[in-house]
Amino acid sequence: MSGLIEGLPDAVALRCLARVPLYLHPNLQLVCRSWRGALHSREFFRSRREVGASEDLLCVCAFEPENLWQLYDPRRDLWMTVPVLPSDIRHLANFGVVSTAGKLFVLGGGSDAVDPLTGDHYGIFASNEVWSYDPLLRQWARRASMLVHRAMFACCVLDGKIVVAGGFTTCRKSISKAEAYDLEKDVWIAIPDLPHTHNSACSGVLINGKVHVLHKGLSTVQNREQRKRKILASASDFKSRIGFAMIGLGDNLYVIGGVIGPGRWNLDIKPLSDVDVLTVGSERPTWRMVTPMTECHGSVLGCTMLRI
Repeated sequence: MSGLIEGLPDAVALRCLARVPLYLHPNLQLVCRSWRGALHSREFFRSRREVGASEDLLCVCAFEPENLWQLYDPRRDLWMTVPVLPSDIRHLANFGVVSTAGKLFVLGGGSDAVDPLTGDHYGIFASNEVWSYDPLLRQWARRASMLVHRAMFACCVLDGKIVVAGGFTTCRKSISKAEAYDLEKDVWIAIPDLPHTHNSACSGVLINGKVHVLHKGLSTVQNREQRKRKILASASDFKSRIGFAMIGLGDNLYVIGGVIGPGRWNLDIKPLSDVDVLTVGSERPTWRMVTPMTECHGSVLGCTMLRI
């Protein structure tokens, strides 16, 4: 980097550029080569954190379009579409998704989708491939593959490392194998297996520095105040809505996408791109709608928060 802004040291100029929000970065990259190089540097990511310009975005992938992710900027109520995930697996689903170090990671999964023209099954139930997306570079990159092919597994970030456990492998066999990914070295390391194997999908939650694995149909999780319980807001409009994502960001609870139906009097299935938000910290919480997804719609396959 040299001569980013005339009359300013590069270190100062970089901190100025770091304050520009992500959605304007494509315009910045068109200014000159030095700006493009600056936006792609590790120093730029550090500068964003140092000046307090980090942004929290929601990352969403739905059933349609195939293998497409969108990023939502809640400050500006704006959706951004990223390049299509370059996996060879059609309609990738049942994958794990996390974010760390300013990147989005999509891990494993497979596809039971059927080609609408030929009726052929794509036939990949579980894979070990790992992809990362860098929102500053606007590029997907293939990472080291997991040691075990898996789908419908637990996945979370612990001490900067991605931890995966359980799920199903290629023969639809449940497994207890666990492993951890070192981002700096780009390697997977086997870690102690889960104590038990259950024939069900599972998910991972990080609580107080410990990984908790929850198996579908075997555990329920509830959160309540010890002395007082109250309903924050009625969600009767969602009673026929299925396949949506629910995620918290700040004081807001987001319900994203999904489908309506089929119902008693209506057998049609309606894919949704709607986004509903509940501000739980307000005195009278009420649901409100924000800008719907501009590309994705239908059942949500993956959703996480990304800080850049």
